[in-house]
Amino acid sequence: MRVVEIFKGNKREEMYLFVDQKEGMKSVPEDLLATFGNLESVMIFPLTDSKKMARVKASEVLESIERQGYFLQMPPAPEALAEAQISAMVKAEEELTNAQNEQPD
Repeated sequence: MRVVEIFKGNKREEMYLFVDQKEGMKSVPEDLLATFGNLESVMIFPLTDSKKMARVKASEVLESIERQGYFLQMPPAPEALAEAQISAMVKAEEELTNAQNEQPD
């Protein structure tokens, strides 16, 4: 288990920097920090291998922090974002259809 702090910047949407809370930014290269602009802490939480995360495996985050002192989460590719939106729309339409079919006449 490691207490992780997540930061975002003001230059690029959906790009996040994960660091060990105690270590902070000391291992993050200056040129990488510059790509974020003004950093803002978004969240602090305990991270374990079994933690369910949205875009990446917790074990990858922990390994990266252990190896290099940080983990960089890049924004999803536009194609992946479009696919996720289409998938969500299809699911919502199916749920609506199912709900309509279950209503008594």
